[in-house]
Amino acid sequence: MLEIISIVIFYIVLTAVCVINFKHYMHMFQLNSYHANEQLKWMGINIGSVIVRHIFTIASIVTLLICNDVKASTLFIASGFMCFNCVFIKAKKAKKKLVFTPRVIRMCVTWGIIFTAVMVLVPLFMGFTPLSMIILCLMQIVNLFGTIIANVINKPIEAGVNRHYINDAKRIIKELPDLTVVGLTGSYGKTSTKFYLEKLLSAKYRVLMTPESYNTTMGVVKVVRGSLNATHEIFLCEMGAKGVGEIKEICDIVHPKHGIITSIGPAHLEMFKSMENIVKTKFELADSLPDDGMIVLNYDNDYIRNKPCSKIKVTYGLKGDADYTAEVLSVSEKGTQFIVRHGDESKEFVTKLIGENNVQNIVGAIAISHRLGVSFDELALPVKRLECVPHRLQIIKGTNSIIIDDAFNSNPSGAKAALDTLAVFDGYKVLVSPGMVELGEKEYELNEKFGMQAAEVCDFCIAVGERQAVPIKAGLLKAGYPEDKIYVAKDLKDALAKADTLKTGGKKKIILLENDLPDNY
Repeated sequence: MLEIISIVIFYIVLTAVCVINFKHYMHMFQLNSYHANEQLKWMGINIGSVIVRHIFTIASIVTLLICNDVKASTLFIASGFMCFNCVFIKAKKAKKKLVFTPRVIRMCVTWGIIFTAVMVLVPLFMGFTPLSMIILCLMQIVNLFGTIIANVINKPIEAGVNRHYINDAKRIIKELPDLTVVGLTGSYGKTSTKFYLEKLLSAKYRVLMTPESYNTTMGVVKVVRGSLNATHEIFLCEMGAKGVGEIKEICDIVHPKHGIITSIGPAHLEMFKSMENIVKTKFELADSLPDDGMIVLNYDNDYIRNKPCSKIKVTYGLKGDADYTAEVLSVSEKGTQFIVRHGDESKEFVTKLIGENNVQNIVGAIAISHRLGVSFDELALPVKRLECVPHRLQIIKGTNSIIIDDAFNSNPSGAKAALDTLAVFDGYKVLVSPGMVELGEKEYELNEKFGMQAAEVCDFCIAVGERQAVPIKAGLLKAGYPEDKIYVAKDLKDALAKADTLKTGGKKKIILLENDLPDNY
């Protein structure tokens, strides 16, 4: 009887540990966009924490090998070791929780069937022997690859489901012949420009935009199927990509009439492998437009300016040689005042947003809106009412401090713009940042440069994460920044606690939160 109880307990503990671990790995797989190579890379980078999650399973296996029996005492010891796993796999509070989408549920079911089959069939054919118990323990280690295995098995199912949804989205678009679709893409700035453009065009049209950062193929399909209807006149479709062909895939569904490319830079360089691939992918939007469509281009960006394009071009920028140009008149803590010129027309605009980066994105939105029939005079009030996009140079004012929240995934251009914005404020300037990721071989170099740029602006710098802090700290020291003004925090909580303790000599504290790495870092 005791042996039966010990087997039941062994099964319960093993299953519980596997379920907890599988949920964690599924969360990481979702954050890694369901890409097996990204998941494997994540495992390699975080090998220490991965080993900790399985170390006591190895102890259970060793126990079964040494004892070479399945007595109650042996199984109780093995189960005890397995329980220790739970001590070390306590989930941290996630910034972005696992979303149980239909795809995730299907993968969980697939792996659940495989796991259950092994747990039943192994003892059925081998009996309750030390070897069969060891094989069952190994399922906790194989569980590490469960998401990848389930994804491969489900690939034909997912392809069929996606094809059905995509075809349905195409049908909806086709049934709205009067709808004007505007595509927005870029290495950075596309989400902010989309939010601004929606506010400006709403002065004259009924507009739908893809919400938040819904910019993948299936994200766009979900919006089309769930929100787009005959009352909408303009659909603003943000298009993101981590590989060649992904922008074209979205264009083939929504068929944009017009488009805007806000920027091109080394964001996601790790996945694209080269700047040439990034340029080619972003210009898939221009290539997909009809002959009478217009592509709006940020001519402050050298990659965009130097790329030949046969489509009808409308250019914008702050450098003075584009179709729509802006001259920044003044920048303060209260906002920005600037003049936009187009041919013989000019108009002074005021916005509560701060920094040239925001002005550049607003000018791009003004250019499209103006070309679509909204006059400068009609645009003045919507521009004045524009609000910060959450986590993109969002100003949060407190009693004795101001937080500049630029925590959304950072890039070299955006990071420099955030520092320029910080420089506008009067006070004790503090940087809190883990630096930038997904920059491939240039990651160290660009983060070191970021550190050097921060040295010119900041009174105190807090680098988040011991591994991520190395190039930032190197850049700060290279620029002659005092080492006692640098603090390496283990995580964001530690960083904010340190920022809170800093003495400012009576000055208002200005804290820039530049980038916040997702849970898979």
